[in-house]
Amino acid sequence: MKNILFIGTGGTIASEMSDGALSPALTAAQLLHHIPEVSDICRVDAVQLFTLDSTDITPTHWLRIADEIINNYDRYDGFVIAHGTDTLAYTAAALSYLIQNSRKPIVITGAQKPIGFDTTDSKQNLTDSFICAASGLSGVLVVFGGHVLLGTRARKTRTKSFSAFSSPNYPPLATVQNGRLTMFFDPTSGEERFYRALDPSVGLLKLTPGSDAELLHFMLDRYRALVIESFGVGGLPDRGGSFRREVEAALAAGKSVALTTQVQSEGTDLSVYNVGSGLTDIGVLEAFDMTPEACFTKLRPGGA
Repeated sequence: MKNILFIGTGGTIASEMSDGALSPALTAAQLLHHIPEVSDICRVDAVQLFTLDSTDITPTHWLRIADEIINNYDRYDGFVIAHGTDTLAYTAAALSYLIQNSRKPIVITGAQKPIGFDTTDSKQNLTDSFICAASGLSGVLVVFGGHVLLGTRARKTRTKSFSAFSSPNYPPLATVQNGRLTMFFDPTSGEERFYRALDPSVGLLKLTPGSDAELLHFMLDRYRALVIESFGVGGLPDRGGSFRREVEAALAAGKSVALTTQVQSEGTDLSVYNVGSGLTDIGVLEAFDMTPEACFTKLRPGGA
């Protein structure tokens, strides 16, 4: 029987009513009491790192989760993390870059309804997650609503429905239905790599119609690396060339600029329009079909 480490961080899955609204309250050990059948799947040890709404999760918390996994990597066969759904995709992507090519499953899950509610997806998502953690899967995975998604490809696409997460530009790795795991493929390859540091100086700027170059200047001045969420297949507003000049100056100063799109599916193609043409030639990094969450977190590992 496999040995699994269960890491609690808070989120809806662990929430209870307080002053008329939901707040994280239950520990990982308390969550396990709601799913006794997991003892038939694997042996589980539980640890609580923090108890937060995922709105309050920061890169410092990503490092704490990664450190807990790395420090216990040789002791366990797999890991399950209970996490709030709102920033779960960021955490999944960050862990994918902090713990690269893991040969062991590192599963992140959550719920749209607390585990104590009569109607909840918590118990199913947790049970499915332990099935995956005790399986032959590998890498950082998001398990939610019966789907197993690659950590760098998952996005929260529904705010209330139990099928909250999708993988817009990449197929699911597996499904879990009625306790049965059906694996499609495993993309994990290459040498395992572990990182314990993040560059804190990474920003994200979402363009809107009428955005002016002063805002771009401020963001490029403030951060070492910037992800720009552009429109359609990607590009920068012309504005007399002011946007491109700001980017060129930042790149010349040794900063990194990546360009992604606000459109969920199909990704960027900077070669299509004049507003995007030539940007990669001056050093802009094109995100193609990466999610903004993955693009934002990929620029961070290895920082001081």
